[in-house]
Amino acid sequence: MHIRDLPHADPGVPDVRSGGRLLRWLYRQQLGGQTKALCWGLVHTGGVASFPVPVGIAVQAVVDRSGSRLLLAGGLLLLLGALVAIGDVMLHRAAVTNWITSVARIQQLLARKTTELGSAMTRRVAAGEVVAVSTGDLEKIGWFVEAVSRFGAAALTSVGVCVALVVYQPALGVVVAVGVPVLALAVLPLLPPATRRADEQREKAGRATELASDTVAGLRVLRGIGGEELFLGRYRRASQDVRRAAVRSARMWSTISAVQVLLPGLLLIAVVWYGTGLALDGRVRVGELVTVYSAVAFLLYPLRHFEEIAMAYSFSRPSAKRAARVLALRRPADGRIAAPGTFGGDLTDPVSGVRAPAGRLTAVVCGDPDAAGRLADRLGGHPADAPEGTPSVLLGGTPLDDVPREAARTAVLVQDKDPVLLSGTLGELLDIPASGSVRAEEALAAAQCGDVLAALAQGSADGSGDPMASHITERGRSLSGGQRQRLALARSLVADPEVLVLDEPTSAVDSHTEARIADGLRALRTGRTTVVLTSSPLLLDRADHVVLLVEGRVAGTGTHRELLRGNAAYRAVVTRETDADDGPKAASLAGRAASGGHFARTGTDQIEETA
Repeated sequence: MHIRDLPHADPGVPDVRSGGRLLRWLYRQQLGGQTKALCWGLVHTGGVASFPVPVGIAVQAVVDRSGSRLLLAGGLLLLLGALVAIGDVMLHRAAVTNWITSVARIQQLLARKTTELGSAMTRRVAAGEVVAVSTGDLEKIGWFVEAVSRFGAAALTSVGVCVALVVYQPALGVVVAVGVPVLALAVLPLLPPATRRADEQREKAGRATELASDTVAGLRVLRGIGGEELFLGRYRRASQDVRRAAVRSARMWSTISAVQVLLPGLLLIAVVWYGTGLALDGRVRVGELVTVYSAVAFLLYPLRHFEEIAMAYSFSRPSAKRAARVLALRRPADGRIAAPGTFGGDLTDPVSGVRAPAGRLTAVVCGDPDAAGRLADRLGGHPADAPEGTPSVLLGGTPLDDVPREAARTAVLVQDKDPVLLSGTLGELLDIPASGSVRAEEALAAAQCGDVLAALAQGSADGSGDPMASHITERGRSLSGGQRQRLALARSLVADPEVLVLDEPTSAVDSHTEARIADGLRALRTGRTTVVLTSSPLLLDRADHVVLLVEGRVAGTGTHRELLRGNAAYRAVVTRETDADDGPKAASLAGRAASGGHFARTGTDQIEETA
């Protein structure tokens, strides 16, 4: 796998049963890259490990006054230097490639999971946890995956050096062969507390990130109630907890690093002391002693890889556990049957009792916005947060949860109350998979986007004045709330699905624009099934069929005028009237609607009659 081949054509299906299994799965997905890094690592560490041989030959050649062996030693040093340089460059290249490809794989999996769950993801896991997984956790996971090959090369080279020393100089080689495993295992008792402190730091950092995310998201509300300083104080305390946890974790890891310096130093002293005695007794030559000393000094290098792999695993394990928890999120069973050739008909929700007749405009009135949002999510099929055993929505008698998700989403499109506009030109925003029956111009006209087009034309990217070439900033931040809402509605109309579910599509526009949108929506969606969740009399009056929900169940059906006259609960939701004697006013409102008048919402969201 090369970086130029990213993104992955298929990131695969991860093993998310645990964090460790996810790490092993990632490693198996790039065996070719790991093997390449291991081979180049062996070239690099093998070259470094071989340096003591020419150094020992050179020292002994000076003692013996042998010019030929001195030249041989110089040639070997040049050769080994070239091997070490090439191996180091290629090892770094292969290791970085492994790091980037593994991180890219997780990023693609997270993006796929986000697409699958949609807005339901943040109802299953905290937004701060998603942010932590998508940023810092990916770096730590990639660090461990790429460090495995370098650690493997260091471990194999260390074993080879120990065996070679035992064969080359048994008296000193046995001391080294016994001492090196002891040094490698000496830090094991320190790893559990170091891991616990690292986990504590990650947990506190995740809580601080979540708190920061929630504070930023609700900053406008916090300022309105004077709670900005209160929440900032909470974040300061949380950040200080993270700092203290990081210091405690760093102290433990610095202790491990100190042990990794101290114990090899003691081994080196022991080898020199013992080898000097052997040299004085004439049992080893000076060159052999220098070779053994250089080999032991080299072993200090791979021992640092032991420390690194332990640290990388300790840091990546909780990160992988968090990533596995996010990637393990699932919607209900999907694709138990094939999608029928003709997929349409009445849309029915067995949970609430709502039925939207095929080819009609149905409005649903619900006093609880959260309940309306849950209904919209359920009507789209495969709700991620639905309790086990919840019956599926039926489209023409076919359960949406039983057909492949792509087929369900093609048939039913849900636009929630806070649609997102991605950055790009207006033409790109409307260039989406669609039936082709509705042109962009028709959809924009129905959504009453004339003033939006005029404003965008002034800032067209090519200076042509074409609004389709105008750039829309991220999330449409340069537009007002009403403009964003209307563009999102136009995008949904262009898609022209068999069933379109709109959750409060006109909550941010004025009453006159809302009335025109209601007329345009009804005209453009003729013959298509449309469900609008709203309490706006303007939209309700244009609907063919109105359903009232009370506590999540159908409490009344009919036309807007019929319910306004005969259903007190409906009247209370739509007109905000709660008095028992509001019948005459309701009749007057219904009569005005029948004669062509309409209703306008004031700033307090009450209903007043307008001519």
